[in-house]
Amino acid sequence: MIPMSLSFSPSLLQQHWLNLNPMPNSLLPQPWRQWLLDTGSLTQNLKELAPNRFSVRVLHTGFTRPSLSEARSLNIAFCQQVYVREVALCIDGQPHIYARSIIPRSTLTGAERQLLFLRNKPLGEFLFRHKSMHRGPIEVKQGQVNQHAIWARRSIFYVNDKPLLVSEYFLPSLFLIK
Repeated sequence: MIPMSLSFSPSLLQQHWLNLNPMPNSLLPQPWRQWLLDTGSLTQNLKELAPNRFSVRVLHTGFTRPSLSEARSLNIAFCQQVYVREVALCIDGQPHIYARSIIPRSTLTGAERQLLFLRNKPLGEFLFRHKSMHRGPIEVKQGQVNQHAIWARRSIFYVNDKPLLVSEYFLPSLFLIK
């Protein structure tokens, strides 16, 4: 059963994100390296890995404050309300990746307002179809989410020069998909 919200270990929350270019092999071994440093669409990669078996399960959406790390990354005030979307990316209904998106209110204007209404549609499809999208550097870290040992990555996407932060937490079960 998938929890209704993500539970991050205190050590994961306190650990700094690493932005190293290039990322040392000793820090980020295979097969994690391939998934974490890929700059293409994670949604597309999962659909290719398991054709017709991919789904998105929404765990939580709503307005709240970002974490201090998220606010700093987006260069916004910690007290600013942001739209948070937490989902599980599933194969055959089983979660293999948790994703947490932080969208500042200033991003949710014009055409980007539709980000409020994605429901169980993948954010990645919206982002990678957008002609003006570009992605900032990928940062990584290791820790625990919902009592699972994970590697995580995050990066800022810009759509029409409006930022949103996407963090993805990869469960080891990803490597067991057949």
